[in-house]
Amino acid sequence: MRRVIGSWLDGPRSALSNARRQADETRPKWRGEKLGLPAEGPGAAASPGRRLVAFLVDIVLAALITAAFTAPHFPGDWSLLTWFVITVIPVSFFGATPGMALVRIWVARVDSTAMVGVPRAVLRCGLTLLIIPAVLWNFDGRSWHDRLSGTIVLRR
Repeated sequence: MRRVIGSWLDGPRSALSNARRQADETRPKWRGEKLGLPAEGPGAAASPGRRLVAFLVDIVLAALITAAFTAPHFPGDWSLLTWFVITVIPVSFFGATPGMALVRIWVARVDSTAMVGVPRAVLRCGLTLLIIPAVLWNFDGRSWHDRLSGTIVLRR
């Protein structure tokens, strides 16, 4: 009891230090540790940098494909449809988009070794479109759209 009372009596810095100490005790040492993933190498959780590069490659690829069909006009919102197709179909059956394959990462189900499947891939893609679920992460390296679809992005 003295420690609890002392933390607020000692001032905000002491309370903040105590909160940081408690947070460090529950924080995993690397992304995916709680899921039994290795810290580095194949099978480890993909870094945010690799995921961002893969996403940018997919967006540019979708814009270029769509521009080829809408030239000389700009693709406009049609590129979203192309992005949806080049995201959902490859992730459903192969586990990776073209951008993911380029940076050597892939999407896997957390609950089994089966393919991701169309429903999960559509859910991931739809939540990525909303942006917020794709940029909020937990300590295991999974964003909201990964957690809601029961998937994780791993390194190859």
